[in-house]
Amino acid sequence: MREIGRGESNAILGAMRQIALAGGHAITWADTTSVLAAGRYLLRRHDLLDIGTLPAVAPSDLVSTLHGNPDLAHEAVKYLAIMALVDGELDRHKLARVLEYSRALDVEADYLTDLVEAASGHLAWATADMWRKNFDSVLSRSSEGLDPNTWIRPYVGGSAAPALVARYEALGQLPQNTFGKALWDFDKKNGYPFPGDPEALNAGFGTPHDSTHVISGYDTSARGELLVSTFTAAMHPINPMSGHILPVIFFFHFGEHMNDVGHAGTGGLDPDEFWHAWARGAEMTVDIFDPKWTVWDWVERDLEALRRDWNVTPAGRQP
Repeated sequence: MREIGRGESNAILGAMRQIALAGGHAITWADTTSVLAAGRYLLRRHDLLDIGTLPAVAPSDLVSTLHGNPDLAHEAVKYLAIMALVDGELDRHKLARVLEYSRALDVEADYLTDLVEAASGHLAWATADMWRKNFDSVLSRSSEGLDPNTWIRPYVGGSAAPALVARYEALGQLPQNTFGKALWDFDKKNGYPFPGDPEALNAGFGTPHDSTHVISGYDTSARGELLVSTFTAAMHPINPMSGHILPVIFFFHFGEHMNDVGHAGTGGLDPDEFWHAWARGAEMTVDIFDPKWTVWDWVERDLEALRRDWNVTPAGRQP
């Protein structure tokens, strides 16, 4: 996507503000923080200090401004959709306004379908679809024919793999500065069994996910899980919204229990660091969820050197 001009960024941010105002809502702290953060981290608008100075951008205005740039139009609709969610609920007035912009821009997307279904009372269908899209993304292919609940815990019963557990356990002997030792420390601190253990998650998900925690610096709180999935969505291009960002917003911000992999929570969306995580993931030069990526190629490398090599900028201030 080419560099975004000032007029384009004003139009996108102005439309985001209009989503916040939809249905007669007052602008909240989360709204203001989100618009400013999206401007600062993703649209390079470090000069914007007051969202009240943004233009009142109608759908037709956004179409006129983004005409001829379909990639930016698709990106803009993602930002608008998030604005319907930042206050901790799926607001129907705000979603209806998002759909006005998406129709005007001729943007159709599976995540919009999920939001419409959830707002229409079909939450079970929407969350099941998000869960399946997440599974497809983790696999980097269609998951048709696979049961995600069976796949996610493959080492039960006679399928335990003690040699694999031992290989992960050996990471604890690496020098403290290494990526492998940091991954070992992360799993031990959080009480996560290593792949191969009957209670462990599939290495195809657990290792890339935990490695992304380590690389990004985000913890396992509701806030941290939401941020690491947002980072992942920007790093890994398969189903970023429907498979990563929306599920964690529903799970860790709305408190909707979607699976038995983690514990749902509320209020997990940090409206500043969320957009920063999005930008940080987009700047990554390596996709940890790419099937060709393997942790064993990197475990002996210095963690900070890897962050520099992979263009991982520092996370924001922790709460």
